[in-house]
Amino acid sequence: MNYQETVNWLFNQLPMYQNQGVSAYKPNLDNTILLTNYLNNPEKKLKTIHVAGTNGKGSTSSLLASVLQEAGYKVGLYTSPHLKDYRERIKINGEEITEEFVIDFVSKHKSFFESHQLSFFEMTVGLAFDYFVKEKADIAIIEVGMGGRLDSTNIITPLISVITNIGLDHTQFLGNTLEAIAFEKAGIIKPNIPVVIGEFTTETKPVFVKKVSETNSQIYFASELVKATYPSALLGDYQIQNKKTVMQSIRILQQQNEFIISEENIKKGFLNVIQNTGLAGRWQQLGESPKIICDTAHNKHGLSVVIKQLEKQKFEKLHIVLGVVNDKDLTEILPLFPKNALYYFCSPKNLRGLHPEILKQKAVEFGLKGKVYNSVSEAYKNAMEKSTANDFIYVGGSTFVVAEIL
Repeated sequence: MNYQETVNWLFNQLPMYQNQGVSAYKPNLDNTILLTNYLNNPEKKLKTIHVAGTNGKGSTSSLLASVLQEAGYKVGLYTSPHLKDYRERIKINGEEITEEFVIDFVSKHKSFFESHQLSFFEMTVGLAFDYFVKEKADIAIIEVGMGGRLDSTNIITPLISVITNIGLDHTQFLGNTLEAIAFEKAGIIKPNIPVVIGEFTTETKPVFVKKVSETNSQIYFASELVKATYPSALLGDYQIQNKKTVMQSIRILQQQNEFIISEENIKKGFLNVIQNTGLAGRWQQLGESPKIICDTAHNKHGLSVVIKQLEKQKFEKLHIVLGVVNDKDLTEILPLFPKNALYYFCSPKNLRGLHPEILKQKAVEFGLKGKVYNSVSEAYKNAMEKSTANDFIYVGGSTFVVAEIL
């Protein structure tokens, strides 16, 4: 198989949450353990930092990777989902895994994958760990796919566990209370391994405190401990908390004496994060007149911060290109959106994309007015055509919507 055929096989032959939702979720790590044993346990040969949380995982992981790159290390970065190409999920020093490595890995192990019915995510985690070891990465930043306790990445023993924040998302898997979700995320906390908590609430803090008492782990609440951070290329208001989380994590790394990291490395890592890691879609500006911003925020916790920032902008007219996937609770997210905007309802090209007519009908109930379009690109094109130089266009609602315009 060539690269495209290999990726199509990964996507189409096996359950994958990105397309299928609930049926792709597995309630244990048995298959992942089976796979990594078969691959000679690459996860045991890696130094790692593990990053979980409802929002901010990608930004936090990229900031950590960028700082370590500036300090001169060879840094693996594993994130999900991708925006354009599967290879974005697995990078070393900002360079995506080669097509050849993906092809060879799948071709070599395909019969094992098929005989054990491994999921897309399990195979991808195995691929990432195998690649980082073969390429001799000094450290790998590993972002949790979903949850934590039962996530395929949760076979590592990291130098530090990081939990950015807890919000209501993926409730059909993780539970429908903040405490239940915090319990799942806290599943990445390992015995005697320090943990950094980015943000906490009265509901989630006791969950973390209880877990670290069981694992004898040092816990650090970054929002209380870090008073000042450095400027970053990531401009969203929500990045303030992510930067604090990263600063606290770096302080622990410095104390562990595993890695030599200077203040200059941290400053440059924050400023150069986009060029160092290729992170995209976080309050990313795509145009000036009109100003165009896209953001991958897609749940109540993430969108509430983004929309507050949107409301601070100066513009004559606000245009919002909006699409979501079908497992979102619209009664949670639609009330957050401003009523003084013109909406361009669309659906991402994804099996889970919600039909734009359904989105529009629900949006009308919350006073949001606009038209339905056949595709994200058509909605975006119309928004640009109807805007003047002093207007503002926001594109979002789903990672997959943002992916289609980048």
